[in-house]
Amino acid sequence: MAVRRFVRGHVEWPRLEAVCREVAARYGQSTVHVNFLDGDNWLSTPCVVDDRWFVKIISPQNALVHALFTAGRNLGMFSSGTEGFFERLDSPLEMAEHELAATRRIRDIGVNAPEPIEAFSHGDLGVVVLEYLPAFRTLAELSPAETAAIAPDLVASLARMHAAGFGHGDLQAENVLVADGELYVIDATSVREDASVDARSYDLACALAVLEPTLGGRAAVDVASEQYSIEELLAAREFVDFVGVRPDHDFDAAVLRAEIEKRAA
Repeated sequence: MAVRRFVRGHVEWPRLEAVCREVAARYGQSTVHVNFLDGDNWLSTPCVVDDRWFVKIISPQNALVHALFTAGRNLGMFSSGTEGFFERLDSPLEMAEHELAATRRIRDIGVNAPEPIEAFSHGDLGVVVLEYLPAFRTLAELSPAETAAIAPDLVASLARMHAAGFGHGDLQAENVLVADGELYVIDATSVREDASVDARSYDLACALAVLEPTLGGRAAVDVASEQYSIEELLAAREFVDFVGVRPDHDFDAAVLRAEIEKRAA
């Protein structure tokens, strides 16, 4: 329990309350209704304010955990023979500003994402404010038929990001939302611009890992091949095993590698 509390970066209630008062003041509200979201939120304390704003409150502890996660991911890349390309963000404000900028960039290239509103600091906390999407579901919550229907949009959105030279870096089912039949991409992490080729291959491996449990390996590769060449699929194959050891992905890596190899044969 102590380890879980450490990783989640618990923020005391008076400090959370002060941030919510600051949000209310910034948007001209004398009172607001705040709903804190439960779940394994390792890198922030998220809440919804007045069903209008999605607010992430980032503590120094969250920033430390982010640095540890980043170091672990880069170490995993090194162990698989690839230079690590995840960038560390050193402070809560830097994390908030990155999420705001990444969300803005995703929207600017024509991919759906919540509207970015602002990032600011409150004491030693970083705060990012985004549009709240009501009644959304994550990709993991969709039925197999719904996943099959939305999968081409997911791969097309990823390909659009890659064509713009932008890597997501943390594509997983929880970071793909569906609201009113539209797909939204959230929570892009920071990757080095000079490692864009490897980052794109890693992103594609993550997308295949997200789709394989529901669609199966062959169908996942079929969907990906509509946007990516066989050379790009083979490059993604090199990251499949690394993605497979992440606790937030649960898929059959051997099946996925085999289907890519069959497509290349």
